[in-house]
Amino acid sequence: MNLLKKDIIFNDVKKLKGVGKQLSKYLKNRKIEKVKDILLNLPYSETDRSKIVSLNKLEVGKIQTIQVVVKKLNFPRIRNLPNKIICEDKTGKIEITYFNSREGYLRKIFPINEWIIISGKISFFNKKYQITNPDYVTSIDKEKYVKQIIPKYSLTKGINEKKYRVISEQVINNLPDVEEWYDNDFLKKNNFLKWNENIIALHKTKDSQDNLSKTYKRLVFDEIFANFLVLSENRKKIKIMKKNKFFESIKSNKILKSLSFELTKSQKNVLNEINLDLKSDTRMFRVVQGDVGSGKTIISLLAIANVIESKYQCALMAPTEILAKQHFDLAKKIFFNTKIRIEFLTGKTEIKKRKKIINDLKNGNVDIIIGTHSLFQKKIDFKNLGLAIVDEQHKFGVKQRSDLAKKGGNNCDVLLMSATPIPRTMMMSLYGDMDISKITEKPAKRKKIITLSKPEKKINELWSFIKKQINMDNQVFWVCPLIEESSFLDYSSAKKKFDVINKRFPNKVGLIHGALDKIEKEKVLNKFLKKEIFILVSTTVIEVGIDFPNANLIIIENANKFGLAQLHQLRGRVGRGGKQGVCILLFKEGLSKNAIKRIKTLKKI
Repeated sequence: MNLLKKDIIFNDVKKLKGVGKQLSKYLKNRKIEKVKDILLNLPYSETDRSKIVSLNKLEVGKIQTIQVVVKKLNFPRIRNLPNKIICEDKTGKIEITYFNSREGYLRKIFPINEWIIISGKISFFNKKYQITNPDYVTSIDKEKYVKQIIPKYSLTKGINEKKYRVISEQVINNLPDVEEWYDNDFLKKNNFLKWNENIIALHKTKDSQDNLSKTYKRLVFDEIFANFLVLSENRKKIKIMKKNKFFESIKSNKILKSLSFELTKSQKNVLNEINLDLKSDTRMFRVVQGDVGSGKTIISLLAIANVIESKYQCALMAPTEILAKQHFDLAKKIFFNTKIRIEFLTGKTEIKKRKKIINDLKNGNVDIIIGTHSLFQKKIDFKNLGLAIVDEQHKFGVKQRSDLAKKGGNNCDVLLMSATPIPRTMMMSLYGDMDISKITEKPAKRKKIITLSKPEKKINELWSFIKKQINMDNQVFWVCPLIEESSFLDYSSAKKKFDVINKRFPNKVGLIHGALDKIEKEKVLNKFLKKEIFILVSTTVIEVGIDFPNANLIIIENANKFGLAQLHQLRGRVGRGGKQGVCILLFKEGLSKNAIKRIKTLKKI
């Protein structure tokens, strides 16, 4: 392939030599669809195949490269038996084993009495050294291709190192000359390489494994800078959009006075910021960031009252049906003594009812619609949508949020809600086109969650504590780390833990795993919500935002496998009622410095 044009990096990977329909599907599993995705898929480690090792110095379990002569080919005629090739050097013999390989192919790459280069993982079986299905087999004249330190990439089923190397090297070794967008003074001041040199260095050195290296920093800076540029342009466009002003609602003040609790100072400040936006003549584009359980939903419902008073409709979209239903139930409770018309719409809504809701929305007979992604589908039309609220907005794509907001035209204000703790700099890079409100306090009745850490070898000490929690009518989450790229392994891991816990607490345990479909998953979550089960084992991250007021203990297994934001979100699943919440972080010995730091940080905050 001759890469001459800059825009070639935005081509589909199918245009690369050797990438057919099936391989492109495998690449898509790794989110590699364009040539640029190969450039940005950085190696996480490397495999040293550069040294030739004599057969008397092989190390079992290591990937090593050998130079041997082919002595004998053995192709058994009994089905399912492996093909074997005997090779040797001056110091010993080795058996090369293949399963399900064609005889003609093996005869071609293993010519009798000729020297060849083989690289693969060394094993020892029946008192013989073996390599099963070696990664590389080549003739001596092509040894330079194998005898290298080769970058190791995170791959998926159907793609091995050898296949991916052919694809990636086509791109990296023929990188088009991309014009540099920073001037030389800026590059020099920040100790940055030019973009082309930078990308090549990330793939051909250890820099990609060090997030403090100058090449890695350059890539991060590019991403943040590009984000800022786009968001800045978006903000300019948003701020010149004119809309009708909404006025402060009498209903909102009445509802506020009827609440059984008082808003925190932080909630009042955020509500005031939203109301000022609603009353202005430019569109609101605001994100409310608040810790788990800080009361974002009640603020959004109070804002809704103002919009409805101005004869406009509101939509509240949540990522799952169970979360949307909780918002719907709270809205009905909050607006109980009003004439506000509320409806609930998801993919499961029966056809007859769905048609009526869609028709009522179009005719203005619904004030608030609460639901899942069904709300932004083409069939849904509003008479006059004035406010679109998206809860746990990171679960939706930018286009999905945009599609919902467009249904109201220029008169539609947009409010996003997020419980993920994000530092200010990162917040600006993610939401630079938006105004940001932060709820910094939790409701007065909410107690700080006790966070403990315990080595996994002491897991047996937990059973009596769990039993005590169940006797106190408390529920328990048990979270295992997700096994990526394998729903079978994910299921196997969860099922094993479920079986262990179920033996101790029969008929009190539920299970959620990666292979479970959405409907079955929500059935289990509903059982937990209704207290039909007391322990929920899960390898998937428990749905953000869902309120299980009776869950007061969460055990996170292999806590070092989760990021700090994930741990924070998971911990927020418990202690949402008036009782004391407890989070136990289980960890294996020999943790990295970063893992220790994450666990210590979570215990402090």
